[in-house]
Amino acid sequence: MTTLLHVDSSARRDSFSRRLGQAFAGAWRDAAPDGRYIHRDLAAAPVRPIGQAWTEICDNLLRDGITEIGRYPEAVRTPAQEAAWAVVAPLLDEVVTADVVLIGAPMYNFSIPAALKAWLDQITFPRMSLRGKRFVVVGARGGSYAPGTPRAPFDHHERYLRDFFSGHFGVDDPVFVNAELVNSTVDPHLRHLRDRHEESAANALRAAADLGKELAL
Repeated sequence: MTTLLHVDSSARRDSFSRRLGQAFAGAWRDAAPDGRYIHRDLAAAPVRPIGQAWTEICDNLLRDGITEIGRYPEAVRTPAQEAAWAVVAPLLDEVVTADVVLIGAPMYNFSIPAALKAWLDQITFPRMSLRGKRFVVVGARGGSYAPGTPRAPFDHHERYLRDFFSGHFGVDDPVFVNAELVNSTVDPHLRHLRDRHEESAANALRAAADLGKELAL
């Protein structure tokens, strides 16, 4: 049975990244009616930041050369570490179980939401591998950060996640679908870009739905 893990991180209850995620997940579930769907909303149920005990678990993994995810509990040795692991275990299990990981990630202040960063920190350990899983990021950005645009150098959103997936998970083929120029819907100074935003959003919704169907097959 194929499994989709859908992670939302937008602080908005109705956001473009959530709409894109719904388009992907809806198409995926239609194409894989017997599949398992897991949804985690990091805004509604925030994951707490990592603490001292989490860093100790990492040290134990490095010291003992443990790289297999299934052996991680061997590095949990004190009551404080057990409490930290109780936070990690269900989050990591969802990722390990999933064949496809769908992440809704709006751009906040040139990067990703703090809620998403906290989740990534909790599930990431030294020399781990998630090769073989498909990662899809559906995002929304207030301006345009496409290659060649004036703000492209400030994109620490898609670029950060690409580097993270590759450097920590060994995943070099994440797919990104972004709706650009979202602020044109509210900012009078960007009103002249509204048509470009609507085109970008429509294209992103189609791409997300097509990708959801494709990855379910």
